[in-house]
Amino acid sequence: MERREVLKLSAAAGAAGALTLGRVSFAEAAPAAGPTGGGSAEQTRTVTGHLPVGAPDFVYLPVDIPHGVREIAVAYRYDKPTVPEGTAGNACDIGIFDERGTELGDAGFRGWSGGARTEFFLRADDATPGYLPGPVNAGTWHIALGPYTVAPQGLDYEVTVTLRHGAPGTTPTPVHPPERARGRGRAWYRGDNHLHSVYSDGKRTPAQIAALARAAGLDFITTTEHNTTAAHRAWEGLWGDDLLILTGEEVTTRNGHVVAMGTDPEVFIDWRYRARDNAFGRYARAIRRAGGLVIPAHPHATCVGCNWKFGLNDADAVEVWNGPYGPDDEITLAEWDNTLVAHARGGGAWLPAVGHSDAHRDPDVVGLPQTVVLADDLSRRALQDGIRAGRVWIAESSGVDLALTVSGERGEHTGIGERLAVPGTSAVTARLTVSGVPGCTASFVTDQGRRHTAPLPPSGAGTITWRTTPDNAAYLRAEIRHPSSTTDLPGPMAALTNPIFLGRR
Repeated sequence: MERREVLKLSAAAGAAGALTLGRVSFAEAAPAAGPTGGGSAEQTRTVTGHLPVGAPDFVYLPVDIPHGVREIAVAYRYDKPTVPEGTAGNACDIGIFDERGTELGDAGFRGWSGGARTEFFLRADDATPGYLPGPVNAGTWHIALGPYTVAPQGLDYEVTVTLRHGAPGTTPTPVHPPERARGRGRAWYRGDNHLHSVYSDGKRTPAQIAALARAAGLDFITTTEHNTTAAHRAWEGLWGDDLLILTGEEVTTRNGHVVAMGTDPEVFIDWRYRARDNAFGRYARAIRRAGGLVIPAHPHATCVGCNWKFGLNDADAVEVWNGPYGPDDEITLAEWDNTLVAHARGGGAWLPAVGHSDAHRDPDVVGLPQTVVLADDLSRRALQDGIRAGRVWIAESSGVDLALTVSGERGEHTGIGERLAVPGTSAVTARLTVSGVPGCTASFVTDQGRRHTAPLPPSGAGTITWRTTPDNAAYLRAEIRHPSSTTDLPGPMAALTNPIFLGRR
């Protein structure tokens, strides 16, 4: 039993930094397996320590791994003292890096379970979900503790490391989902690009998620576990002509989360930085190099570390609707709408809006909401092209359908994500056709705000039109809402569209 006491932190190991503890050493030679040579000998070390308030984001425990180790197993626990109301208690994440190192972006990453597990193992032929199977090579490994929040009393921790010796075993060749499904040619495809399974902090298996996606009428999904790529190899046999499965990651930093949608399988995107480190641009580029989209998730969620503080300059789209529609989504929607105004006055490219369920467990609904994309086919590249172009609307379920177009006086017409380039004084007509939304109200929203609202028929299916000019509306988009249950907020969203821009540039 060893005790590690952290009483003072240097400036270099401040809140956004890291602290490395003293080494845990094991005998260089593997111990004898037993009197007959059978069985699998093991060695165990336990370390305890204390982290005070102000501990760095990451605390690394080096472990010297000798030759001949077949499996490493780690268990940990920490105290959870009573704290005053309104004060954060103790929460500590865990993961591991192998002998290749812990530097940002290094190849040493071998797994992360955050706070979802109290123990894990890994070896060549298998690993706990969230961790990557592979050889346990000799060298210095690092167990990574992430004290997410620390109580005023500090955080007492205990880490137990067990090494099991024996033949190393063989790592299976991973099988990853294909990048294309049969599809319907150029069409609107429904997807959910923010989902969690047992490979991070979710409670559902990949098989359960795939079944729920099909039941929700989805054409594609993206696996986005927190800070790990371990699930990329877990979907074998679950895709098909009717369901495209993309690989990705929810990069979960201390200053916000970002969905890396459709990255190449097994490409790990690091998360160990804050906004003040000025590092996010580097990792946004890494997501794009890996073939993914950069999508800030739930930017105004209220959980610790969930607020997005990196700005939107490096984003490809923004998640304006996360799970059941709520006040934080309303704030994000208003913030996003402001960026449309900036684009309309010549402020550069505009940022498309998307919506995802962020489903973890029952009763979370896969496909609430869902991103509906106009794509040339059901493939990773075509879907990403559609999202980048803003050919997207968002719905609470596959039971909702809509079409939004704007036409000019001479027959010109265009759709979601596009521009109707007509003179500023020309009259244009917006037409919204919608179904599957009984009891709802439809609105046209412009750079001046909500300009036209009309109730839909009791059947939930109908068409509303509105006439305007580009001088009067730089863009317009549609919202379909349920009745409000409070006088303070508009009703929950049933569907919304990206904008159609009006006028010549």
